Amino acid sequence: MTLKEIAARAGVSISTVSRVINHPDAKAAGKEVENKIWEIVRETGYVANPAARALKLGSDVPAVSTPQKTIACIMARSHISDPFFSPIARAVEQEAFHQGYLVKYVFSAYDSPVYDTLLNNQVDGVAVLGRFDRQLLTFLQTHQKRVVYTGLNTVDSRFDQIICDGFQASKAAVMYLAKLGHTKIAYVGEKTKEVRYLGYTAALEQLKLPFSQHYVVNTSMDTESSYRAVSRYLSAQPGRPGEVTALFCANDSTAIGAIKALKEAGLSVPGDISVIGIDDIETSQYISPMLTTIRIPMEELGFMTAKILIDKIENGKRLPMKAEFPFELIVRESCRSL
Repeated sequence: MTLKEIAARAGVSISTVSRVINHPDAKAAGKEVENKIWEIVRETGYVANPAARALKLGSDVPAVSTPQKTIACIMARSHISDPFFSPIARAVEQEAFHQGYLVKYVFSAYDSPVYDTLLNNQVDGVAVLGRFDRQLLTFLQTHQKRVVYTGLNTVDSRFDQIICDGFQASKAAVMYLAKLGHTKIAYVGEKTKEVRYLGYTAALEQLKLPFSQHYVVNTSMDTESSYRAVSRYLSAQPGRPGEVTALFCANDSTAIGAIKALKEAGLSVPGDISVIGIDDIETSQYISPMLTTIRIPMEELGFMTAKILIDKIENGKRLPMKAEFPFELIVRESCRSL
């Protein structure tokens, strides 16, 4: 497989393939094209350096067909196209690639083949993106020596962890709404073992603001589930629900579904109800109104995950480490002062 053949399979130019692989920050192509190129990279075992030299010298040198080391990436969502975990996985793949590693498998934690595939196909390390269940934890502890976990929730294990603190990010979101004058703030998202819910309740307690289970919409954190849950919540409480003036949504996908439900119920965002999310996925700046959110540094989390995992593979360090990345408030249009 050559660089030219990868470009032909992806239906793009050789220079586009080179920019996607060697300069990930250049945004040389759309997400679909990037994903297609990286899928071909995984399938063919392509390694970057020979192709980069070939492009520079104007020749076409065959790529290395079999990389020395491989990594698996597991996302704790039902779809590997999840808008939060996909950029992290892409960053893991890019950083690994530049260090001569191949991300051989990208799974959803809900994929049934994940266990058999990891057992039957040796990989040198595993990156786990997002909180995972006890079954997966036990499997990884038993069968994988090199695991790095990345997410907003810390996990009770001896894995290396790359964290952006979802508890503090949630508190910051609620604090911002309170600063705007909101005192009755509802929560939309998951509750069980979810630090964002705990951050929400902790912020209300710290601010001495009222808390009620009537202010909680318990839903899976995807757009469709949130839309349906908030629609049911609103239909059960005609008008502004319980005099709530703001929604804190556990992630941006949840916030987007909530905004759709609010609009269909005849409520204005932010005129009637302000909405804030967490993540700052790409879509959040293109919806109307543009979403105010807490930015999680997704690409930086992915790059660091790959660096720590490769260091673990090559240097065999045993003591687990924990690195914490900062979050940032991004103010847009979906919140207003009272």
